[in-house]
Amino acid sequence: LGVFAGIGIVSTVDRLRGADEPPPVASEAPPPVARSAPDAFTALARRVNPAVVNISTTRVVRGGDILGRRVPQNPFESPGPQGQPGGPGGPGEPNPFEEFFDRFFDGPQDDSRQSSLGSGFIISKDGLILTNNHVIEGADQVKVTVTDAQNRERDYEADVVGRDPKTDLALIKIKAPGDLPVVTLGDSSKVEIGEWVFAIGNPFGLGHTITAGIVSAKGRVLGSGPYGDYIQTDASINPGNSGGPLFNMKGEVVGINTAILATGQGIGFAIPVNLARELLPQLRDKGYVTRGWLGVYIQRLTPELAQSVGAPSDQGVLVTEVAEGSPAAAAGIRRRDVIVEFDGKPIGDAGELPRLVAAAPVGKTAEVKLLRDGKPLTVTVTIAELAEERVARPAPTPQTPGPAPRRLGFSVRELTPDLARQLGVRPGQGVVVASVEGGSDAEDAGLREGDLIVEVNRQAVGSVRQFQSTLAQVKRGEPILLLVRRGDSGPQYVTLANRG
Repeated sequence: LGVFAGIGIVSTVDRLRGADEPPPVASEAPPPVARSAPDAFTALARRVNPAVVNISTTRVVRGGDILGRRVPQNPFESPGPQGQPGGPGGPGEPNPFEEFFDRFFDGPQDDSRQSSLGSGFIISKDGLILTNNHVIEGADQVKVTVTDAQNRERDYEADVVGRDPKTDLALIKIKAPGDLPVVTLGDSSKVEIGEWVFAIGNPFGLGHTITAGIVSAKGRVLGSGPYGDYIQTDASINPGNSGGPLFNMKGEVVGINTAILATGQGIGFAIPVNLARELLPQLRDKGYVTRGWLGVYIQRLTPELAQSVGAPSDQGVLVTEVAEGSPAAAAGIRRRDVIVEFDGKPIGDAGELPRLVAAAPVGKTAEVKLLRDGKPLTVTVTIAELAEERVARPAPTPQTPGPAPRRLGFSVRELTPDLARQLGVRPGQGVVVASVEGGSDAEDAGLREGDLIVEVNRQAVGSVRQFQSTLAQVKRGEPILLLVRRGDSGPQYVTLANRG
């Protein structure tokens, strides 16, 4: 790729330069590494191709018509006495459309089959294959096509060994005679932005398609799950590539191709292989993943929040709530603590702590380093097992706004018993945001209608009067720190400018 692009640029410049101008002086600097990439792809692709598989799944949809729903009545029927059917002319008249509707809507319908395509790669000689969960989820039949070095294809029925929807990973297995070719799992933590990578997969059912590009970014969070940490690449990824490997220039798998942007070109995302490596033993042995639980809600520590809680820098994450009966509560972790290190690993962003805690074995004892009011503190926690998340509570229904703090750009109202039940809290545990002015500081800070404000500058508020009284104590020009709860995602701190 680099060779042909370079030649194209040079040729265009030469044509524009003119015959009388001397050619540019050749640089003595060594040629860029990218110039050797096309030759390297050839050898690498030949070596790793046999370990990449195509996956096709079939799901049976039971009954129903071609639109997936029943049509209850012939629209050309006229009901007779006591609801008896009749033709267009009235009760008792023949209906010329009766045979049509009986055949296509009222008669028994056959089952239909839905098919989908994906990719995967063999990680053990006895047939274990890693892929995406969304490739095989809900499938009644999973078929794997293996292509050997002589380009001969063989199909195998696959069994699902384990699935983890939270990380979109799945492990399946085929039984084949003899040892199968396998890939080498690399170290995704060593992947650098700008390095060459290539993908092999089954886009649009074309099978064993190789595309190349570079690592565009790391640590991307797409909002598709609680443990998002994707590698972004411009190696072409399309529907059908899901579950296929992303290789580095050593021929090692560094990612599992998983997602694309529907509106973007040259933007694809892969799950780091290190995450898959951590989960493989559980997927293989148990069929599911057990995760550690600390029991804190956290948010990113901005410079404004760091100043509000007395932290010397924005390194770490801010604890917004501690679950009752959790390991964090037992260890003495409190709201407004700043977690800067977990089990010897520094915490750089809000996504890092959940991944570290989730990977910790249940029962493990770990040290957590905190900042409390700016002072360092170390506590010891015993990791518990993460249970399934609760269903999100519905957002409150808007009601007539009550008194409002006009200077902040939003109004609040009382937390009624009905709203308290919807939010899963007790009456008197906050006030509800009734409206937010467009273009105001409140809107810029992310406040929304229906948010529950439970604290103002570290003081709990249980009524609109108490809310206004607490605000009145804040001096003009001092920032206002609000603790806000939204749905079931946990409370978050919001800072507002206070211009008076």
